[in-house]
Amino acid sequence: MPSSFVDHVTITVSSGKGGNGAVAFHREKYVAAGGPDGGDGGNGGNVILQVAENMTTLMDFRYHRKYKAGDGQDGRGARCRGKNGADCVIRVPRGTVVRDPETKAVIQDMTETEEFVLCKGGRGGWGNQHFATPTRQVPNFAKPGLNGVTREVELELKLLADVGLVGFPNVGKSTLLTVTSNAHPKVANYHFTTLFPNLGVIYVDEGASFVMADIPGIIEGAAEGAGLGHDFLRHIDRCRLLLHIVDVSGSEGRDPVEDFHAINEELRQYSRELAERPMLVAANKADLLSPDSDNLERLQAAAEEAGCEFFVISAATTQGTRALMQATAARLQDLPPVRVFEADYVAPEPQPGSADELTIRREGDDLWLVEGEWLSRLLGSINMNDYESLAYMDRQLRECGLYQRLEDQGIQDGDTVSLYDWEFTYER
Repeated sequence: MPSSFVDHVTITVSSGKGGNGAVAFHREKYVAAGGPDGGDGGNGGNVILQVAENMTTLMDFRYHRKYKAGDGQDGRGARCRGKNGADCVIRVPRGTVVRDPETKAVIQDMTETEEFVLCKGGRGGWGNQHFATPTRQVPNFAKPGLNGVTREVELELKLLADVGLVGFPNVGKSTLLTVTSNAHPKVANYHFTTLFPNLGVIYVDEGASFVMADIPGIIEGAAEGAGLGHDFLRHIDRCRLLLHIVDVSGSEGRDPVEDFHAINEELRQYSRELAERPMLVAANKADLLSPDSDNLERLQAAAEEAGCEFFVISAATTQGTRALMQATAARLQDLPPVRVFEADYVAPEPQPGSADELTIRREGDDLWLVEGEWLSRLLGSINMNDYESLAYMDRQLRECGLYQRLEDQGIQDGDTVSLYDWEFTYER
């Protein structure tokens, strides 16, 4: 694969940590006992994916694999809130599929989405202004910010094309793309002239056009990784229609009918869904066909048996290419739009640790501050506006032994338990 085309990378992304809340008190001449006025910490920056229309490969990620958003600033006195951390915006080509490296589940398909928040930054901690009560007028404590999220993601580029050209190497796919579109792929009489996918726009009539993709030639065993076809078959996953190009002249010393069945078998082994995609068959290099050859008749019979519309062309002389493109455009009108992969990734629920790993501090008579690394992760995944999410958190805190530990230390009904930027009144 040439260094100029990269279509599959794994990167590490980290959102920013929330800033810590401030411990401060109002100081002003002639104002006695001004009270606490420590500001909250700023939120950590998000990691955001953004579609870049001018990008065509994932080359930018080949050497830059780690991305981090900015941390939120700490709060200050005079109730000044810390500045939010800067977002980390990662630009990707349209058509990039974001997956979980372990499960291969789709997190997001960047085909129609302009922006997607991949990792949310940690929330900023509360300043001591939040903890003032009639009985606690001098709170000398604040809350730390929540940590950000670090994760690995897999970026996989799947080209957005209506039609995908498939076939053995050197059957004339690149030549067909050259004579029918504005693309200029390299064309030569040797195998694997095409080393990376090429896209071309075909204008059939006014207001009628489509995008066609030429991928490197497939050979037998490509579905198991042989040749170059396996690396690039992903680029026709989205194609609404396949255009199977076969060298009917047998100029490579191969039988065209055997070639036709061999390519179809490779498609089946790679993806049964792809093998069932609508297909047109074009018998190319008809100008080189020997007069006494029966290749054309046998290939046509095989194509019709497979339920494929059949065309005879010569890409080199443009014979039949216009009719083929018109038929392709007409067929596309009856097919659904380019496929968008539905997100099916389910984030694993954070696993709580032991209550012994948590730090518990008692402030005054009725406030209990609880902190800990796994508790920070747990709270970062909880939706405080959702009953089921809150019930899940309550169950995890009870099962880990936190409530029992609080009772052992003397907590009473009606006391306040503070978990970072969330509080609740304790009741047995």
